[in-house]
Amino acid sequence: MKYNIHEITGQYAISPNKGQKIYDLIYQLLSLGQVVELDFSEVKVFATAFFNVATGQLLKDFSRDDLNRQICITGLTNDGQHILQRVMDNAEHYYNDASYRRAVDNVMQEYAANC
Repeated sequence: MKYNIHEITGQYAISPNKGQKIYDLIYQLLSLGQVVELDFSEVKVFATAFFNVATGQLLKDFSRDDLNRQICITGLTNDGQHILQRVMDNAEHYYNDASYRRAVDNVMQEYAANC
């Protein structure tokens, strides 16, 4: 299944809400072992928050190798590739290292309590 990301986000793939829309579209397909293509043609601006939700949280349930086999990314700018790579590296660390995950969760809870 191919998804034109621009049709969902416009030229700005920055919000967690738009990232959640992507996640919701692809999660079930990935669970069934299907391949999905995410076409980022015409998307100009990217944010970590978008990729954290759209793809990073997939590492909670799928291995990085599985995602590399099942998700085809096309049309992504160099900046977008760099952000996506960093998000996936961080998410992999978060989901695979329980002590790191607890530390991050504690910091985020403290931050939220002080806002």
